[in-house]
Amino acid sequence: MDIKMNVAELNIFAQEVFPQVSDQLHVEEITDQGCIIRWKVDASNIRPGGTISGPTMFSAADVAAYLATLSRIGPEALAVTTNCSIDFMRKPAAGVDIIADCRLLKLGRVLSVSDVLIYSEGEPKPVARASLTYSIPPK
Repeated sequence: MDIKMNVAELNIFAQEVFPQVSDQLHVEEITDQGCIIRWKVDASNIRPGGTISGPTMFSAADVAAYLATLSRIGPEALAVTTNCSIDFMRKPAAGVDIIADCRLLKLGRVLSVSDVLIYSEGEPKPVARASLTYSIPPK
């Protein structure tokens, strides 16, 4: 899959379309299979029990799949999530960022299908796994 947006372009685009989380979201790398993003954790992401909230992990997975798709199709703000399933596998650490590693499984004209593994920074085992499908609008 050809890369149409680099890390700098994706970060600028993300800041424009997600200003509400632009201080937390950062594209770290475009990989051969997708992209890796960092979600900078702060007090707003912590839930009772001293862990990262499920909505925060969902947001990281969703944005990672969105940006991985855009890295291959170009800036298309109207690509939308049509399906998401997330498995929470272990308790994430509350004091570190989360890393979402997205792998594009299929990129067609109409749909993009991805798997995302979410890690607590510095930990080798994923804390969650998400499967997402995005609808790509017609040209």
